Amino acid sequence: MTANGTPQTVGTVARIDWVDYAKGICIIMVVMMHSVLGVELAAGETGFMHAVVAFAKPFRMPDFFLISGLFLPLVIDRDWRTYLDRKVVHFAYFYALWVTIQFGFKAPAFAATGGWPHAGYLYLESFIEPFGTLWFIYLLPIFFVVIKLTRKVPAPVIWGIAAGLEMTHIATGWTMIDEFCARFVYIYSGYLFARYIFALSERARSQPLIAIAGLLAWAVINQGLVSLGVSEWPVISLLLGYAGAVAIIIAGTLLARAQLLNALRFCGEHSIVIYLAFFLPMAATRTVLLKTGVIADIGTISLLVTIAGVLGALAIWRLALSFGGAIQNAIGRSNKKRAPKPRAALQPAE
Repeated sequence: MTANGTPQTVGTVARIDWVDYAKGICIIMVVMMHSVLGVELAAGETGFMHAVVAFAKPFRMPDFFLISGLFLPLVIDRDWRTYLDRKVVHFAYFYALWVTIQFGFKAPAFAATGGWPHAGYLYLESFIEPFGTLWFIYLLPIFFVVIKLTRKVPAPVIWGIAAGLEMTHIATGWTMIDEFCARFVYIYSGYLFARYIFALSERARSQPLIAIAGLLAWAVINQGLVSLGVSEWPVISLLLGYAGAVAIIIAGTLLARAQLLNALRFCGEHSIVIYLAFFLPMAATRTVLLKTGVIADIGTISLLVTIAGVLGALAIWRLALSFGGAIQNAIGRSNKKRAPKPRAALQPAE
């Protein structure tokens, strides 16, 4: 994005810098949550990172979903075939691929406790009950379809139902149902209020001191409500979700304005890569650090596991790109060798 807030084109894709910064913050918080809670569960104790995860809990996923809805107004009126191809098939492919990869690592443990038929059953069940960390990828296309199906229903009606579902804190035990009820209001709000959110970002860009003051006030209030143990109460949870999402958007805008922490923007640009692949380096690093005991502090271990999850996912992505490029080059050379040489009669006369 340029200084006046217009999108910057990268290749053939127009990107908006503060969106990437905000997504970068969100994806790191997601990796942090899984890393910290995983380490603490395995170690049986908590560290200093636990407080950071608790602070981010009210807004970590609401912001991700709100941002996911921002660009729906641009595509919502496309024909169903195009819409499904872009907003459903894309994510379904990634889910099917990565649930298979993740399951491949965990299947031996499942088989050891219940046998291979049980492991196979769990794999098939993962296409009904989202597997592990992949529930976000599973749920996004469902949200996209629901929003398109209901786009002609009065928006206040849909928003009211969505807000009510969030505040009821439904807990059926089924991930898709529970997370749908808890998160739909945020992605729908991103879709419904997109122009106001972009206007808010522009105002924060033009009035940074006021924006910083607002962020500080929000941080104090959010921490206070989390410390009091009321952050998940009805109404309060919804308000904190919105407030935190706005705060991350403003923070992303200010970082983009100052061109600081470009690594965050890079993570945001590749958030889907990190989300899909972080579990492998995260789990490996956690196992090594806890078993070797080279570091005693649980908070430090949690921080290192978080860093390893992010950087490891990006490394896997780069290796996959290099491997794919090598295969394409090899195929190209092979086809070139097999191609028949042109006959002399077909060559142009000198």
